[in-house]
Amino acid sequence: MDIIYLLLPIVLVLAGVIVAVFFWAVKSDQFDDLEGPAHRILMDDDNPPENKNPGHKK
Repeated sequence: MDIIYLLLPIVLVLAGVIVAVFFWAVKSDQFDDLEGPAHRILMDDDNPPENKNPGHKK
């Protein structure tokens, strides 16, 4: 029974830290767009990249 007096405050402090970190992450837009980068890598570019070597001829 004595262990409950030790574990209960530890659990409450740990839960408070977890909730604080979660709200900080939401406030700083860590969860803004989860699917955008995954879809963006699959999209083809409409315009082909320009040739960066001006001496290269086609």
